[in-house]
Amino acid sequence: MAFDNVFDDFKWRGLVYDCTEGLPEVLAKEKVTVYIGFDPTSNSLQVGNLLALMGLARLQRYGHTPFGLAGGGTGMIGDPSGKKSERQMLSVEQVEANVEAIKKQLARFLDFQVKGNTAQIINNADWLRSVTMMEFLRDVGKHFTVNYMMAKDSVKTRLDRESGISYAEFSYQLLQAYDFLQLYDRYNCTLQSGGSDQWGNILSGVELIRRKRSGRAHGLVYPLVTDADGNKLGKTELGTIWLDAEKTSPYRYYQFWVNQGDAETVDYLKYFTWLGRDEIEGLAQKTAEHPERREAQRALAEAMTRITHGETALDKALKASSVLFGGELTGLDSADIEDVFADVPSSDVARSRFEGAGVPIVGLLDELQVTRSRGEARRLVKNGGVYVNNVKVEDAAGSVALSDAVDGRFVVLRRGKKSYHLVRLIG
Repeated sequence: MAFDNVFDDFKWRGLVYDCTEGLPEVLAKEKVTVYIGFDPTSNSLQVGNLLALMGLARLQRYGHTPFGLAGGGTGMIGDPSGKKSERQMLSVEQVEANVEAIKKQLARFLDFQVKGNTAQIINNADWLRSVTMMEFLRDVGKHFTVNYMMAKDSVKTRLDRESGISYAEFSYQLLQAYDFLQLYDRYNCTLQSGGSDQWGNILSGVELIRRKRSGRAHGLVYPLVTDADGNKLGKTELGTIWLDAEKTSPYRYYQFWVNQGDAETVDYLKYFTWLGRDEIEGLAQKTAEHPERREAQRALAEAMTRITHGETALDKALKASSVLFGGELTGLDSADIEDVFADVPSSDVARSRFEGAGVPIVGLLDELQVTRSRGEARRLVKNGGVYVNNVKVEDAAGSVALSDAVDGRFVVLRRGKKSYHLVRLIG
């Protein structure tokens, strides 16, 4: 590590949006237990969670003990921070299933085997579902004024809207403060971190620990990450970018990162990857000198896909990405083909037509309007400009047979270097 302590590392990476007084000195001199909460409103985390998650992992690498707090209790209510309206309430069964799925994802980033500062995952349902209303009001509610709670940005922005805010969501900051108190009591946890929209909630926990235990706790928040258009990271036209490979494939995940703009990429390398200062500054220089080579974007995409999905998935994503530039389809299955060619023109053709001798290539190109005529199709083949599954067609009299289809489902036609057409075999 290039820095003596994690706070200096965070400062260089641009990760410190705000923190409580004295935290830099504490992190430089002590080993603390730190936690981040994750709201289980889905069965997968998404890239918007990565900044806090990588911050937690980075703290662990500097010797601090990380806790991931799954909101099995608070997830029943929903955090109003950054939300324009109230979330749909989930059942206990839905929340518990989501918590279990998120636990598996956290294990990709945190070390649950290392001795001394082993990561842990805890569910706040362990204490929130058993506390009574009277206990909560007496032990927590009395320490906060309504004025204090209404001053929080997450509340004020909702009060200004016609829909307002429910009492349940209004109480969320007290529940989060209670979480911090429980972790302080049970595990000597003295630091909570998260996105800057959590600052008010975190300070409520710091204040509750001071009032109830005369203890000193701290908060650290990271900047909210947006793209060049000011949208939250991971919210694209195609939908949310998830960490679950079933919801966002490794190929799509890789493509998301490799398509980032020059201005954002160097910051993202600092925020999200394990690359060191020299490597990142070297990539920044290369981007400034030769932006067309997109070396920083490729480094970012490879690093993020490796971290999230592993080396094997990265290799497959790289192979799938190369297909659009004429790479071989060998090793890709039908799901990969459908993923890679989701945005190219496509046609459905009866599978039975490809049986036996198959469909003449010239006729198929003309029928699917890949070419304007059979004559043009024939000339293209003779000039070496037609490919089936990225393999050049040598004979204008040749055919496309069922054996050419990937998993018996897809055939990829290509005209020239980049003009693709996906054929789906149906029936």
